[in-house]
Amino acid sequence: MNIGAAAKQSGVSAKMIRYYEQVGLLEPVSRSASGYRLYGASDVQTLIFIRRARELGFSLERIQTLLDLWRNRQRRSEDVKALAERYILELDSDIARLVSIRNELERLAQCCGGNDSPDCPILEDLAQPPERIS
Repeated sequence: MNIGAAAKQSGVSAKMIRYYEQVGLLEPVSRSASGYRLYGASDVQTLIFIRRARELGFSLERIQTLLDLWRNRQRRSEDVKALAERYILELDSDIARLVSIRNELERLAQCCGGNDSPDCPILEDLAQPPERIS
């Protein structure tokens, strides 16, 4: 099938398919006599795998590791689980950081009168140097 059909079946845009091939997530595919890329069912399945991993927020590097594990029938599921658990810890840290940022912004917004006055605690706070933790 051509790239348009592969894109439609996988839910990955043609531009991203070319990019995934360029960065090595997708093996280079054969080409027709006129130079068009030709994709098979296994390529579409790989694209679906990549799309799903991206939806879960995995980095391209981690997706490559996951693809290697997926393709390796001698893999150990504990290796896959360990990778997922490391990512979960990172997500938990990111969530905690985002909650902290949200709480700080909420505090600043509550301090702001939101009126015609030029005084704005939000802007004043942003102009302050960050606190140093010793």
